[in-house]
Amino acid sequence: MTSSSVTAPLSSLTGVIERITFHSEESGYTVARLNTGNVKQLITVVGSFANIQAGQTLQLQGVWAEHPSYGSQFQVVKYKETKPATLTGIEKYLGSGLIKGVGPVTAHRIVKHFGLETLEIIEHQIDRLIEVPGIAKKRIAMIQKTWAEQKSIKEVMIFLSGHGVSTTYAVKIYKQYGEAAIATVTTNPYQLAIDIFGIGFLTADKIARNVGVAPDSQFRYKAGIIHVLDKASEDGHCYLPESKIIPMSRELLTIKEKQNENETSTERGENIEHEADERAIVSILSEMVQLEELIKDTDDELIYYKPSFFYSEQHLAKLLLQKLESSLGVEEDRVKSWINRYTASRKIELSPQQYVAVVKAASEKLMILTGGPGTGKTFSVHTIVKLWKAMGRKIACAAPTGRAAKRLSEMTGIEAKTIHRLLEFDPREMGFKRDLDNPLECSAIVIDESSMMDLFLAHALFKAIPKDCQVLLVGDIDQLPSVGAGNVLSDLIASEKIPVVRLTQVFRQAAESAIIRTAHQINRGQYPQIEPISMKANSDCLWHSGGTEPEHGGNRRFVSPDATRLNFLFFTPFLSLNDKKCKC
Repeated sequence: MTSSSVTAPLSSLTGVIERITFHSEESGYTVARLNTGNVKQLITVVGSFANIQAGQTLQLQGVWAEHPSYGSQFQVVKYKETKPATLTGIEKYLGSGLIKGVGPVTAHRIVKHFGLETLEIIEHQIDRLIEVPGIAKKRIAMIQKTWAEQKSIKEVMIFLSGHGVSTTYAVKIYKQYGEAAIATVTTNPYQLAIDIFGIGFLTADKIARNVGVAPDSQFRYKAGIIHVLDKASEDGHCYLPESKIIPMSRELLTIKEKQNENETSTERGENIEHEADERAIVSILSEMVQLEELIKDTDDELIYYKPSFFYSEQHLAKLLLQKLESSLGVEEDRVKSWINRYTASRKIELSPQQYVAVVKAASEKLMILTGGPGTGKTFSVHTIVKLWKAMGRKIACAAPTGRAAKRLSEMTGIEAKTIHRLLEFDPREMGFKRDLDNPLECSAIVIDESSMMDLFLAHALFKAIPKDCQVLLVGDIDQLPSVGAGNVLSDLIASEKIPVVRLTQVFRQAAESAIIRTAHQINRGQYPQIEPISMKANSDCLWHSGGTEPEHGGNRRFVSPDATRLNFLFFTPFLSLNDKKCKC
């Protein structure tokens, strides 16, 4: 059992676990103190252990490290349990709590009776424990069951170690499958990639090859296809067309022979150990669709979804359509009258586009407010919230990130939360407490920076929004999209099904900012005119050339000289402007 993250030569230690400082039942991560013969100088050992108790004798291999707070530590890469060799060691081992039914007093009686043969007696002649005063048959049965469980752990760990599985993964595998771990790894090691966090296809594939799973195994091909879809989702895609998923799967599943390091690239050539069969991939795709392990749909061509993506997308669309079935019965004249009184009393003026946004927000159950920097989204949202308050709405405000939520609070005067906090995310259940059966208690909600919502977050949000609650989505599709899969705001706008108000007028104060002007020029596909960087710069957005060659283009940037708020706009003049995203 070796760890890929450890490259230093391994050191060895043998000793008795004196005490456990910390042990996670879920991951096996452990901090313990090891006695190597000098009780006054116990060694701190850190690593993953399937089961560990004070009194165990362990042979450890690992590396020494210096923790900034806790000093010298021995980081365990692999370990092996050995039987204690002394009467004191045996007694401490049995009385540590490792064996249910045996405490310190009972352990002392057993060792006193059997001496150094104690562990052999328990292993092979456990019925003889009846000879020890105070131990009845019921307790012997409990001891026998626990001893068998400990033996099973050792067998699993030895098996996994023998097939190149690191200690960390071996512990996770045992925690997940228990006694069925060996059968699972032998039959279908690719199940590990589905069930165990941190083990992906590549790790499972390595284990599979070590245990002798054929490279054309159906399990392998299915896992490879799922891996391709997972990688695509990391790039923001909810599905892949057939023209992409087949060649990508074929490339992943093809195994090239390992080459001698002394061979030249010419000598190596393209030696293939296993070339993935395209027909087999097509056949397995079809089978996975029949088994509902994948969903096949049509969008100009055949496309394939993982079920969770497909059903989330479909249900989100259904929830959105329900919002669009009807508008609220609001008298538009009264709304306009309120707007006129409100703006007059505060001596402010809405642009025509902002005016339309506020009027629409009064009656629409779902509306999108979008626009670039400096177009007045903040003031529009502020006015809409004031209108909703006047209409007696119970308002909630949220955004995908904490920083955006804080800015929304300042904008509206209402406490804003992250969407996860609003939906009451439960880390134990890895889900939200707020949903269709436990909706949010609000009648109007503002979601700022909506371009950052991915498919699953948007789905969870709309499941928790009451049917008659008004929703205002605010965002700029030219800013950075979501990290997760899906481009929700952009797709909703492109659908032309949802009322959208686009703010395009850049206000005079914002227009004075070269950063904002530059952002709008890039969005329009225009080459911006930027003041070169110098010690006498007057602009808030300066051009740093970075280099003179085309390959230096990616290093060029616009820099704000304002030391209190640095703004970076990355721009590569050698690529299409339409492919660039800017954030101000």
